[in-house]
Amino acid sequence: MALSLTDIDGLFARHGAAQYSGEPVTQLQHALQTALLAEEAGADDELVTAALLHDLGHLLNDQGETPTLRGVDDVHQYFALPFLRGVFGERVLAAIRWHVDAKRYLCATRADYWQQLSDDSKRSLELQGGIFSPAQAEAFIAQEHAADAVALRLWDDQAKAPDRPTPPLAHYLARAQRCMLARA
Repeated sequence: MALSLTDIDGLFARHGAAQYSGEPVTQLQHALQTALLAEEAGADDELVTAALLHDLGHLLNDQGETPTLRGVDDVHQYFALPFLRGVFGERVLAAIRWHVDAKRYLCATRADYWQQLSDDSKRSLELQGGIFSPAQAEAFIAQEHAADAVALRLWDDQAKAPDRPTPPLAHYLARAQRCMLARA
């Protein structure tokens, strides 16, 4: 079942106050901050929407607090895709699908990247397949929209400040509406 913007708003209303696994922000704060960072970088509506929705799978597939401490990978990057397919185009979906692989790529290609990850991101990295080999990194970045996923990942990493002000969810849902495949 495809989600409408009203459905997405409802998911954030019901689950957005939940702690973002092992971080000092809520799910909603993290989503809004990631979208804000994309917006501040000059990203277009599709990439800002991907930034907003990149962790929607956590809201749809609730695994409780900090599943990585229990050795659980919730595969959130894939879980939301069936609900967003037909609503948004491939560019939005690819950035969401590949933001975890972008972490694996960045660990393989930037010497200082792994040290900057939070403890939960380091735990989840291992559950998600670990650091890419050089060949895996090369294959990943050659894919269409992989660079978008890398940009999203870098914003994702920075979107964990407990007191960062952001525009409201409605601001980003309006941007999402502009890049929907079939507008409501």
